[in-house]
Amino acid sequence: MEEKLVTIATFTGYIEAELAKQTLEDFGIKSVVMGEKFGLPYPMIPSEAKLQVFESQAKQAQEILESKGQQEQ
Repeated sequence: MEEKLVTIATFTGYIEAELAKQTLEDFGIKSVVMGEKFGLPYPMIPSEAKLQVFESQAKQAQEILESKGQQEQ
């Protein structure tokens, strides 16, 4: 059975989302950033980037981001 992805944080820019993604990877949690490409051509225009993880790891991922002060949602 496939596990679904859930959004654990929303960021106003892709750089912050990528930093949070890297933090999770440091703890062994795989994640994806959705919507990151919207801000690339015009980085000064705010875009929304959503950080998603597998549902079974969502609570742990949120706790990690909260402890590191990287959750904007």
